[in-house]
Amino acid sequence: MIAEQTLTEHYYRVRLHSEAICRGLETEDYVVQPVADVSPPKWHLGHTTWFWETFVLVPNVPNYRIFHEDFSFVFNSYYETVGKRVLRTDRGNMSRPTVAGVYAYRAYVDEQMSRYLDTTELSPDLYALIELGLNHEQQHQELLITDIKYILGHNPLLPSIAMPVHEHQAQRSGQPILIDEGVYTVGYQAPDGHKAGLFHFDNEEGSHKVYLNKTTLAGNLVTNEEYLAFINSGGYQNFRYWLSDGWAWVKSNTIQAPLYWHQVDGEWWQYTFDGLKPVDLEAPVCHVSHYEADAYARWKGQRLPTEFEWEVAAVHSGAQQFNWGLRWEWTNSAYLPYPGFITAEGAVGEYNGKFMSGQMVLRGASVATPEGHSRPTYRNFFQSDKRWQFTGIRLVTQ
Repeated sequence: MIAEQTLTEHYYRVRLHSEAICRGLETEDYVVQPVADVSPPKWHLGHTTWFWETFVLVPNVPNYRIFHEDFSFVFNSYYETVGKRVLRTDRGNMSRPTVAGVYAYRAYVDEQMSRYLDTTELSPDLYALIELGLNHEQQHQELLITDIKYILGHNPLLPSIAMPVHEHQAQRSGQPILIDEGVYTVGYQAPDGHKAGLFHFDNEEGSHKVYLNKTTLAGNLVTNEEYLAFINSGGYQNFRYWLSDGWAWVKSNTIQAPLYWHQVDGEWWQYTFDGLKPVDLEAPVCHVSHYEADAYARWKGQRLPTEFEWEVAAVHSGAQQFNWGLRWEWTNSAYLPYPGFITAEGAVGEYNGKFMSGQMVLRGASVATPEGHSRPTYRNFFQSDKRWQFTGIRLVTQ
């Protein structure tokens, strides 16, 4: 929980980081949307501002004057409660509002928020909403980084850009994590001495017991060198390693390697924020789909962990031994509600619960995750074919 006397400072620190991520962009970069999953950077900057205006300022500041009457239509993402919105696929078609107009919008809302936070005694519910807003913006900061990489990584020039991300860090030496057979408690639990608890999303609530068999998880993530062996062995040409949907995805999209990998004169290169570079063999493999992670595990004669095995390993071993945080790690768990999950009333209730279908859980964090925005109970989720996030592979070895 953020100390109230530092709330305004924390608000500005989060808001400024969003803009810092975009500092190296050219104006033209702000508007591009190569695929539906990737939103233009301009849209992210506007949407995170719309969140503060719509959910905090409009309902709570008497006579608040909205910045522009059309911005709710332009920057609403998926909140049916709030009203109509631009189709997700059309976000890249908007040359207006301009980039300068979006930054003016941010400045206006930030000034109003600063005044509000400095002069208002917040109720517990409003405080919780502001914490949610800060974490919501941090989620979009990671999306900003991954969307910018997709935009520039599909530019024929493969340009470099300064980014606050060190993509290809070598791993520390992790140790295999043994989970003894037994019953474990999973899900968010307030730490001792924190009656109100620390921030967490609603999909982490509902701590409950699960039974786990004796299991060993690898202490390290699969590296590029290890994954290259799968490629060289014909892994993308052998249907026996693939789920049916995964094999159809490979064939229909002519998938031959992780996203951003390019074969040049018989050698593998990968696009990075520093431009096109030889594949770093020691770095954890990145930008793989759940289909690819599962196929690699089958090729090795192993499997992916469940989200509960992952959480128990992380909680009971510690980050140093388990070595997590470089890549979001695919699990074999479908994204489903925990026992007792309740969807909140109003627009906030649309945040997580409505997506609990057809998606797989990822655990951990990545090099693009903002500082302070990760914990062992965090449940990220995407469809099985998605790989533009910094996603990687950890195996159950036995």
